[in-house]
This record gives sequence, C-alpha cells and structure tokens, in this order.
Amino acid sequence: MARAQPTWTCIHQCGACCRLAPEERPEALEALSEDQRATYLSMVGEDGWCRHYDSGARRCRIYEERPDFCRVSSLAELFEVPAEDADAFAIACCNQQIRSLYGGRSRELRRFKRAITTQGGS
Repeated sequence: MARAQPTWTCIHQCGACCRLAPEERPEALEALSEDQRATYLSMVGEDGWCRHYDSGARRCRIYEERPDFCRVSSLAELFEVPAEDADAFAIACCNQQIRSLYGGRSRELRRFKRAITTQGGS
C-alpha cells in the first residue's frame, strides 16, 4: 500500500516565515507584484524580522489580517506551482527557511517534520 504524501501544516511558535530580510529572500520579492512588494518591504523591521512578529510569544500580531503573501495557501499561486504540488512546495519552502534560520538539528525543524508526517498519515 502506498504511503500518503505529507500535507503541509504550520507549527505554532516557529516564526521562520516571519524573517523577511529581503537580502535573504530575493525569490520571494521577485514573485510579488509591485504593490505586494511595497507592502512586504514596509513590514521589514530593522532586524530583518516582520515588525508584526512578536518574538517573545513567537507569533504574528496581525495573523487574521496578514497579507495574502503571508498565507501559505497563496504560495503555490505566487510561484506558479500547480495545485497538486502545493503541499510539497510549501513543505520544501518551510524546510529551507526553518533550516536556514534555526539549523538542521533544531527543535523547530524536528517539530515541523513530525507535524507534516502526522498530518500526511505516514
């Protein structure tokens, strides 16, 4: 019997996607429209983190009102990835961002891998 493909899921108190430093994410800027790019750049704090990211609680302060490019459900469309590949693409993006920010042996990466395996039914 074939194993189910992992399904993307967000893990609480990670925040890796809130690291917006433009010099670290040129591919993200390239995928955005001019208006989205202006919004993205206006959200970058002096330290490279989103100014709406609460680093103490490790959560987004505007989660319900966050821009579309902050929503994983929009990633596939932004990067013109076919819908059937959206989960795999989001997982790869999160893996890369979490690994580059927290490290390959980090608690966040282990939690993320466990979450997508559990969600995917493997």
